[in-house]
Amino acid sequence: METTPLLTRPKKKSLWSRLQFWRFRKKLSSRIIYLGQLPDEEFPPNYVCNQKYNIITFLPLVLYEQFRFFLNLYFLVMALSQFIASIRIGYLYTYWGPLCFVLAVTLIREAVDDFRRHRRDKEVNRQRYERIVLDTPEDGYRPFITEQVPASKLRVGDIVMLHKGQRVPADMILLRTNETMGTVFIRTDQLDGEIDWKLRIPLPSIQKLPTDAHLLDINAQIFIESPVKDIHSFIGTCTRSDEEESDSLEIENTLWSGCVVASGQATGLVIYTGSETRSVMNNATPRSKVGRLDLQVNDLTKLLFVATMFTSILLIILKGFTGPWFGFLFRFVLLFSYIIPISLRVNLEMGKSFYSWTIQRDKKIEGTVMRSTTIPEELGRIQYLLADKTGTLTKNEMVFQKLHLGNALFDKDNFYEVEALLTQYVTNDAPSLPTSPTTSTSELLSASPRQVWQTVLAIALCHNVTPVYDVTETDEAQSDMSGSISYGGAVPQQQLCDYQASSPDEVALVKWTDMMGISLYRRDLHNISLKLRAANEIKQYSIKQIFPFTSESKMMGIIIQEENTREITYYVKGADVALSPLLDSQWHSVECKKLAADGLRTLVMAKKTLTEQEYEAFETEYKEARLSMTNRGERTAAALSKLQHGLTLLAVTGVEDRLAEDVPRTLGMLRTAGIKIWMLTGDKLETALCIARSLQLGGGAGWHCAAAERPCTSRHHAYLLLQQLTVAGDDMDLIIEGETLETCLRFYEEDFVEVLCRCSGVVVARCTPTQKARVARLLRARNYVVAAVGDGGNDVAMIQEADIGVGIEGAEGRAASLAGDVSVRQFAGLARLLLVHGRRSAMRSAALCLFIVHRGLIVSTMQVPPPPPPTTHTASVT
Repeated sequence: METTPLLTRPKKKSLWSRLQFWRFRKKLSSRIIYLGQLPDEEFPPNYVCNQKYNIITFLPLVLYEQFRFFLNLYFLVMALSQFIASIRIGYLYTYWGPLCFVLAVTLIREAVDDFRRHRRDKEVNRQRYERIVLDTPEDGYRPFITEQVPASKLRVGDIVMLHKGQRVPADMILLRTNETMGTVFIRTDQLDGEIDWKLRIPLPSIQKLPTDAHLLDINAQIFIESPVKDIHSFIGTCTRSDEEESDSLEIENTLWSGCVVASGQATGLVIYTGSETRSVMNNATPRSKVGRLDLQVNDLTKLLFVATMFTSILLIILKGFTGPWFGFLFRFVLLFSYIIPISLRVNLEMGKSFYSWTIQRDKKIEGTVMRSTTIPEELGRIQYLLADKTGTLTKNEMVFQKLHLGNALFDKDNFYEVEALLTQYVTNDAPSLPTSPTTSTSELLSASPRQVWQTVLAIALCHNVTPVYDVTETDEAQSDMSGSISYGGAVPQQQLCDYQASSPDEVALVKWTDMMGISLYRRDLHNISLKLRAANEIKQYSIKQIFPFTSESKMMGIIIQEENTREITYYVKGADVALSPLLDSQWHSVECKKLAADGLRTLVMAKKTLTEQEYEAFETEYKEARLSMTNRGERTAAALSKLQHGLTLLAVTGVEDRLAEDVPRTLGMLRTAGIKIWMLTGDKLETALCIARSLQLGGGAGWHCAAAERPCTSRHHAYLLLQQLTVAGDDMDLIIEGETLETCLRFYEEDFVEVLCRCSGVVVARCTPTQKARVARLLRARNYVVAAVGDGGNDVAMIQEADIGVGIEGAEGRAASLAGDVSVRQFAGLARLLLVHGRRSAMRSAALCLFIVHRGLIVSTMQVPPPPPPTTHTASVT
């Protein structure tokens, strides 16, 4: 169907404006978008461009990259000298032929790589999307018409309808969805490296519209913050003129560019395009890596050039400065130029390609991919190996192992007792659960079916997990559930496909409650349904509020209301350091340390029962805080702090992250080869220490915990810690937290790095991605050859900063695998990769360099003119 052009669409840039490269970039600012109207302000085009060159810059940039090395520049000068007839010593092609061949190969390789990038960009930019036409209404009526447009034509203010499996072309706000549950799942593996699906929630005031056509009939104003790089936060508001209440916009309402819609249909409003999208703003240009061998060859070239000049000048001195001695000097330099043959560069490149091919063909490390074929020799020169823990040294397979209730400990050997107590309670063989908020702490800590019920119920409700069913099964089951969802109703049959969550820990907890007899049956935006296996019943709860986990709060919470009793309960779980200040009972601190000593990841569970008046007061304050565009974080934290007062401790859970295959043996082989191994993890100190001991990571006298007695927060504390570690001496295994490391590096960087390098093994716990990259950068700055290995998006910065980045394609996605110079399937493959292929590559390249230089010396020596024969004087005969 033909449509009239959009009258409010910005005009195309003129040719003159496109050529004005010197103009300053527009300052990023917040914006107001009126739903159904395109803003008059001009924003960046939604064009993806990953090309390194264009037609004008291709040749200059490639040549500059080649001739900035002395080796290539030397060959160029030697070839140019042959155009001077007085110093020409041979045919031009003997100099220009090899040089042009090397340059041609480089130009073709760069051109092919850039053309492939251009072709991929073209495919992305030409992907077509369904957009609602926003024509100016005629006679007060605006028809609902959609059109197919390429991604590059999308503008801020467009309303786009995304279907299952489609890539999100620009940063958007999720307006509404046709999913029955009222939510949408997206995949973010290309954005943050995590393969777990993320839940996205549409705007409540727009989701309730009957159809997408009604989007054009409302007057809504959406305030958007200025573009920033942070992909985990967002601030905005949506206000409708026909409604009194406004919607606050959070990260759960966004669809960032590069994500993929995993379920249903999503209708979104474009808010950022092109260079202002989160994905583009986070695309830092990777560091150009050059191997140590190439740098050494470059230095060797300079040394040989000095030797060539010295020898040539010496021969001129012996000959005498008579005649055209300057021309003879250049001739000598040209004759000795074979000492640095151009074939050195060609043979090294061919050797590197062969080494990379050999690595990828090795059957013992199948699946290994050399993404950078320019530095395979570095694999055999590694001095420090920085390794992530979760998913790298461990499998990232979470298994629920222990539950501690304060006076009772359950593990996998007696989980049947938990199931028996739950069955006893559900079948009414135990006292009923009190519905008033006056339950005493002593009653909660009694070993009873009620205590077990409260704890397992908290685990089954406090999460962000959603069950996923077959589409055909889901529709039938949901229709059945409308009449049988109440407590005591028959359970409709569904076939569960999987659980989806942003954390594997939560999935492990939900699977455990399923084993115990309380299954997560159904979940949508407003309700959670639990299936009680012992009673064959479904129990329904309404979701009042959800507080997602953040790295700042280190906890996750939910407020639910039971359907029958109308009891409102606030459940919260999180790290012990986050919940300890909120709890009166402190037995969990000791138990968390014990569980962490067993290598388990711990979570503390707590609850608080609310009255209707308490919840209404909190809801009013919290909603006002969320609608605030200034100091939103501080105001919401203040509201939550009131809610979190008076929490009751329920339990401590322990989840095991299993060790990866053959990791202890691999670490032992690498350590025997002289490689120092540091583990950088975001886990708590106790868990990291236990895993390090299980892996036999340290090779020293014993593990020393830095700043274990008191936190290191000042220069004085850092000085005392530095003195303590200095006295401890060498051959020590050190474990330190990221914040302590940051403080010490801020005041005593040189001294502290020296102490770390003397340690036999180092573990950094609670380490952020920025700190991981900084550790790699500090070691490289001291001329150590550093390798980094990881499997998640939080390891990408460290991998790119190291001399050799090794990515593992694991459960956390492919971001690390794609960012690495080498990609392997599991950590155990590093032993053969470094100790066999790395060593062979380094030795072969070194031998090849020596052979070629030695051959050049022989050829050059053969061309040295012999000394003139001595003058003989014959005596005259008289």
